Amino acid sequence: MATATIDQRTTYNTETFGLTAITARLKAAIERNRVYRQTQRELGQLSDRDLADLGIARGMINAIARDAARAV
Repeated sequence: MATATIDQRTTYNTETFGLTAITARLKAAIERNRVYRQTQRELGQLSDRDLADLGIARGMINAIARDAARAV
């Protein structure tokens, strides 16, 4: 009579769940946040006239900063 054994250990993809992957995602999030804050700060310091010359309304600054952070 033949028997079969089943390995019930759960394996995780170390690229997805490992400490290295978590660290990489955290670093990427920190960098995105830095880009967002820097873009928001720099555009916020411009005058309304300078923003108008660039074709940007003051209310668009957050969206532009968010788009810049996503591009990183």
